[in-house]
Amino acid sequence: GSSHPWMRHVASELESRGVRVVTFDFPYMAEGRKLPDKGPVLEEAFARKWAEVAATTTGPMYAGGKSMGGRIASQVTARGGFAPIPSGLVFFGYPLHPPGKPEMRRDRHLPDITVPMLFIHGTKDPFGTREEMRELIDELPTSTLTIVDGGDHSLVTGRGKPVSGDLLDGVCRWMR
Repeated sequence: GSSHPWMRHVASELESRGVRVVTFDFPYMAEGRKLPDKGPVLEEAFARKWAEVAATTTGPMYAGGKSMGGRIASQVTARGGFAPIPSGLVFFGYPLHPPGKPEMRRDRHLPDITVPMLFIHGTKDPFGTREEMRELIDELPTSTLTIVDGGDHSLVTGRGKPVSGDLLDGVCRWMR
């Protein structure tokens, strides 16, 4: 959710680098429920927030998110649900498949996306191996993969450090 320490840290660090960040909570989070809403509800919530922000924004806009938030951003983009179209997508820990279930891939829609995509993935992320992510990237001509050595699904390394400043500097360079 938008008040989670991870989200607040990443948003604050990106903003300190000149990137305006808008976070929001999906309906189930705002209502205090544990189970996520169905895909169409999540997608509509993201598209609605995007339209609100776009109404007061000039210049390039990037969509993305952490885990499911990034996946939902990609699904909205793939179906043409964002107006204007994002300049690119940034995924912090894309959930390629549920942990231990590599046959349940969540990537069928990604080839439909034509905007640049940045996937940031930890080597210890149970939602996809480094090899699975590299294979995915090889199939998506507009995509870039940044690997966080030792990073988990939240890109936290074994040293317990939050997302590094160097990594976020790289995100900003990619956006430019």
